[in-house]
Amino acid sequence: MKIKSIAILIIVLLTISCSTTISTANKAYKISKISKFKSDWDFNPKEWLLQKDTLIGTGGSMHWGVIESKKELPENYEIDFKVNMTKESLFEIMLNIDKEQYIRTYLYKIDQNIVIGKGSYNKNSDEYGKRGGPTLFKKPMKLENNKWYSVKIRVANKQLYFSVNNETFLECSIEKSKLSQQGKLGFLTNGEAKIIDLTIKTIE
Repeated sequence: MKIKSIAILIIVLLTISCSTTISTANKAYKISKISKFKSDWDFNPKEWLLQKDTLIGTGGSMHWGVIESKKELPENYEIDFKVNMTKESLFEIMLNIDKEQYIRTYLYKIDQNIVIGKGSYNKNSDEYGKRGGPTLFKKPMKLENNKWYSVKIRVANKQLYFSVNNETFLECSIEKSKLSQQGKLGFLTNGEAKIIDLTIKTIE
């Protein structure tokens, strides 16, 4: 009986470790160690780094700093974290990155809005028109540098929910809006952004 239990446990652990998604139903993903961070994410070390428990990204107006997960997001998921835009105006959560297409969910200080949009990103080009994309939904929110914001994103049954500080909300149908339905996760900044308490989990 003990051998059978051990065998089942080993199979479960192997399934989790070999999963093609960034989190599983049984375990939420969190950045805890630098070695795991390096193996789980695709990034330029001059643009993104993990300092203790803080993920720090830097970019510029002509070249955005981007980090992308190596594994795909599950079909239904929830992402929670806190972010501080310490410099410049744009911080973006790139959802369901599939080739060069993704869902833009972002905080934009210049327009004082949170936004859902259709995004495109070409890793090999900073040319205008090969990054960013049109706004589909937006809601006003006062946004400042050097202030922490709590972000929650939930994708369930092809419905996207995006909230900041549990007070400003946006939501849309991924299918009806013709947005990318599955892919990887990324973060983007045109200045400097700090992320803490990042948790990604599969939801049923």
